Amino acid sequence: MNDVTPVITLTLLHPLQSVPVQSWPFKSESVIRIGRSTDNDVILYSAVVSRHHVELRRNGSGWRIISLGANGTYIDGKRITQTPVVDGMIIRLASSGPKIQIHLHDDIRPVESSTNAKKRTSSGKGMLDQSKETLVDAEHQSTQQE
Repeated sequence: MNDVTPVITLTLLHPLQSVPVQSWPFKSESVIRIGRSTDNDVILYSAVVSRHHVELRRNGSGWRIISLGANGTYIDGKRITQTPVVDGMIIRLASSGPKIQIHLHDDIRPVESSTNAKKRTSSGKGMLDQSKETLVDAEHQSTQQE
């Protein structure tokens, strides 16, 4: 019998161009937490993101999204409380907050796009950051304080 470890990759998308900005691959976690608090697996500093905004929970061979945030979690403009994860889906934290694309694949044969997502390139468009924390401010995306 083959032991296949499902891998889930979360990718933060640019608020205007919907191109990848940052990526987080997860291999063995059964729960992935997203929010503003530093105890989350993915930390997004944005005024509309709750301290504990979303959980992704492994259930059998799939994943489920559970919205915990006061401002809600949206898929295609509709607020959700929980729903199964579908490969390639995009969730939005709050109605105007950060967008995260979810990719599912197994560990045996990596998906081409996830392999490329792990590479850092010198061109501005393809550069992805894999740190845990991200400053997200949709209204002032290019503004950063020292």
